[in-house]
Amino acid sequence: MFGYIVRRLFIMIPTLLAISAISFVIIQLPPGDYLTTLLNEARARGESADLSYINFLRETYHLDEPLVLQYFYWLGGIFQGDWGYSFEYNLPVTEVVGDRMFLTILLTFATTLFIWVVAFPIGIYAATHQYSLGDYFFTFLGFIGFAVPNFLLALVLMYLANVYFGTAIGGLMDPSYIDQPMSWGKFLSVLEHLWIPVVVIGTSGTAAMIRRLRANLLDELQKQYFVTAKAKGLPEGKALVKYPLRMSLNPFIADIGGILPDLISGATIVSVVLGLQTTGPLLLTALQSQDMYMAGSFVMWLAMLTVIGVLISDMALAALDPRIRLGGGATK
Repeated sequence: MFGYIVRRLFIMIPTLLAISAISFVIIQLPPGDYLTTLLNEARARGESADLSYINFLRETYHLDEPLVLQYFYWLGGIFQGDWGYSFEYNLPVTEVVGDRMFLTILLTFATTLFIWVVAFPIGIYAATHQYSLGDYFFTFLGFIGFAVPNFLLALVLMYLANVYFGTAIGGLMDPSYIDQPMSWGKFLSVLEHLWIPVVVIGTSGTAAMIRRLRANLLDELQKQYFVTAKAKGLPEGKALVKYPLRMSLNPFIADIGGILPDLISGATIVSVVLGLQTTGPLLLTALQSQDMYMAGSFVMWLAMLTVIGVLISDMALAALDPRIRLGGGATK
């Protein structure tokens, strides 16, 4: 196991370097940059831009250097803990993201918990009661979860929450708490608004997880070891939990690789529709405004969390399922 982890860590280094180079080039592909856009917008409004300040930013952040040198300056800053400067917010990237990181982590954790709590019992029931009325009912709900776009469900729930529950439309808290320090009242307001994005973001994930767990469990229930365990007198419920259910949990564990990046992305489209104060809309606006350091930092965080999440899920799968071997090679 230790050797496997060391090899994976060494592989992660060139992978992240390649991702950083490709993402930096793609972000820089559109003509101009944020400062050029700022200058053109000021001229379009008939205003005089502060050229001395713009030139200062260009020299400070090496925007007047060739693209290759800009990349190495940016990469060197990352190794020193400096993720760059957000021109749009006039703050370091870490300060801009830090204000929204807590809400993003809370939303992702609640959504993941919702998916697991709902999908786990339904998937087990659907597999153990195959072709029953309940199985058909949950299958129908699953198809609806796949078919309904998240943004449409968000609009419907926003309307229902406002009309029937009196919850303010959009956002993760009442407007009076925005930009205010965390307090008990603000935390309760976040909890009041949290259920809408949790249901919206978690609907499609829950439907997918139910189908995967049902399919995996149905496959395991037909195998000889489960039939033998029941034939030897082991109660069906105990045999189900001890053997086939354990083997069917792979999708839950494998999803760890996607959970960690979601902590940063925060379901961007849904966050924009609902007006959530998460990190997802920051990434979208950074790409639209060519705020290069903000966008590049987001991409690098997503890449790092993805490779770390995949490593964690691989090790957890190996511990859960004895059929998975990390060392490679066949055994007789």
